[in-house]
Amino acid sequence: MKRIATLLALISVTVAAQSRDVPRFRVDPAWPNVPNKWVLGEVSSVSIDAQDHVWVLQRPGSLEPGEKAKAAPPVLEFDAAGNLVQAWGGPGKGYEWPNTEHGIYLDAKGFVWIGGNGPKDHQILKFTKAGAFVMQIGRAGQSKGNADTQNLNMPADAFVHTPTNELYVADGYGNRRVIVFDADPGRFKRMWGAFGGVPTDEAPNPAIPDAELRGAPQFVQPVHAVRVSKDGLVYVSDRGGKRVQVFGLDGAYKAQVFIGRDCRVPACGNGTTAASTAFSPDPEQRFLYVANRSQAKVMIFDRKTLTWLDEFGRWGSAPGEFGTLHHMNADSKGNLYVTEVTPLTPGNRRVQKFAFLGLTGATR
Repeated sequence: MKRIATLLALISVTVAAQSRDVPRFRVDPAWPNVPNKWVLGEVSSVSIDAQDHVWVLQRPGSLEPGEKAKAAPPVLEFDAAGNLVQAWGGPGKGYEWPNTEHGIYLDAKGFVWIGGNGPKDHQILKFTKAGAFVMQIGRAGQSKGNADTQNLNMPADAFVHTPTNELYVADGYGNRRVIVFDADPGRFKRMWGAFGGVPTDEAPNPAIPDAELRGAPQFVQPVHAVRVSKDGLVYVSDRGGKRVQVFGLDGAYKAQVFIGRDCRVPACGNGTTAASTAFSPDPEQRFLYVANRSQAKVMIFDRKTLTWLDEFGRWGSAPGEFGTLHHMNADSKGNLYVTEVTPLTPGNRRVQKFAFLGLTGATR
């Protein structure tokens, strides 16, 4: 009996140790290699394709007049080593390029989805990897609000759920909803707001005080990012609401976790926190990463329980520090890529690579 008790104790200790394991990262200050003396504007978004190539969306229009002659194209594709593969993007025939580039997503079929958050960016665009135009959902300047199923309203982010071939859009800056389309013909399928309810156009935005247990009954603009896990859960970054809400594929509300509720204006900028999420690439997608915009850190959660595990980052422009955190993504090896959109600060107009070092015990 004593031997059995000892073995059980050892097993218990091992399980407890595993439960404290968290991903560790080290910034790669030499990544990426931006050629041609190009200058990047605000780097708004990043996505990873099936070859672990890193696709970056940046805003040439955010550059100062003296920098614009050296502006890089909006879309840049880098290989895993950080070498430029190709670059393209901007206005063209047959589609309406967004006034302010915001989100980029590479789906499993190799299509590139791009949205914007300029005042009249009421559309989302689909291209091939080579930059050939495929489809546009919505028309610039045509949004009729949250009930409109034909147009978007400054869509922040998109994600294609491969098993159902559905496009999920965080729509976003002008609306306060998640809207779902068929990813091929672009046909509307369904939409929802916070807690799975009906999104509304009510003004002013109902920013419920942080002391309120459930938070605001509607998403608090902007609805900034959307990701769908392998087990069919939809993670929505309600940036203004300082939370990530989780839904089923049908929009049924499951759970939420608040991000940086202790963050207060002016110490935390505009007081918005949950800018985006990413999943660890293991089969269970065990870890959920959340970009905490106003507190300049990446937070690590147990994805299924939404239990906080660890975090890293601080304000600054040095490698590994953050200015205005925006979107992020992880590659198949677990490396994490994080973008920043700090205006007029060249040191924070960048995408940073954080190399995955493995799992080690939590320090907190």
